[in-house]
Amino acid sequence: MAKETTEEKKPGRFAEIRQAYKAIKQLDAKIGWAMLLAALITFAVIVGIGFLLGGIWRWYLVIIAIPAALLAAVFVMNRRGNKAMYGALEGQPGAAGAALQSIGKRGWYASTEPVAVDANRAAKASDLSGAAMVFRALGRPGIVLIGEGPKQRALKLLKAEEKKVNRVAPGVPVHLWVIGDGDDEVKVSKISSKLTRLRPVLTKDEASVVNKRLKSLGGLRTGVPAGMDPTRARVDRKAMKGK
Repeated sequence: MAKETTEEKKPGRFAEIRQAYKAIKQLDAKIGWAMLLAALITFAVIVGIGFLLGGIWRWYLVIIAIPAALLAAVFVMNRRGNKAMYGALEGQPGAAGAALQSIGKRGWYASTEPVAVDANRAAKASDLSGAAMVFRALGRPGIVLIGEGPKQRALKLLKAEEKKVNRVAPGVPVHLWVIGDGDDEVKVSKISSKLTRLRPVLTKDEASVVNKRLKSLGGLRTGVPAGMDPTRARVDRKAMKGK
């Protein structure tokens, strides 16, 4: 009985799309017009091809054009949604962690929580706006440490984290990245694509073993002011939506 209730409460595919649309619209007010335009163009092109071919093709392609137009609208929603999300993440504390959310589905071990934080000691205990953080991702290309915040403090934190990682996983490639817009920096919106382009050097089994070794390092290591709860050093996604 409880199982049936759970299944009834699970949203369907169209409900999920509607929820995603509402969330994206908060970040991109023109998303509806963009989706409509994509659907109309797709429908018009396919139907036009059908009428050019003539005969049974015109009716067959009219039928095909309807789902194709819907797919085009959803595709545009996803693309613009990703762009809007990354735009909202820019400059937010913990943005790198938020960008790592979906990478786990592509064979990576990644956490949205920082593995190390060096907070601004002049700030309030609950304020991480000036903090330097390090996030970690592990995959077949090796270990990727991503520094965020004031560059010099982020680099110092990255070097310290690199030493700890090399101690438990010697010989595994370690990539050091810093979030930013500079030539030697990585934009938040490019994290996912840059990770997937790295050349694999480990097998899946080797990556699994390394992941277990990294877990032995323990949880968050911080350099935070007295009174700050390290477990609260995470992304405030509600604040992002309101940006």
